Amino acid sequence: MIAPIDDAMPLDAVVEVTWTQLLRASGLPEGELRELGRYGARVPCDSDAPTWTFEARWLVVAQAASRIRHDLELDPYGVSVVLSYVERIGRLEDEIRGLRAQLG
Repeated sequence: MIAPIDDAMPLDAVVEVTWTQLLRASGLPEGELRELGRYGARVPCDSDAPTWTFEARWLVVAQAASRIRHDLELDPYGVSVVLSYVERIGRLEDEIRGLRAQLG
């Protein structure tokens, strides 16, 4: 499920998002999104707070999780494994770009 354009917000303008916003952005059932959290696929800013909030970047992760879940038909654990690899690949690509920039 993709949020309508009316609900769109620039991520650089948002410091934190609510659980409801994260749930809506993901399109996943609440139980699956909670289970992804147990595997580290989303981390609240303060897990002891009565109301969880998240860094805005987790909106993108939640949407990716939903696509992975539906496209590959994986359970939440499988989704969390794929997400960890996607994140690792992104960090490696950033590192390669940095090294190439140093070489000129």
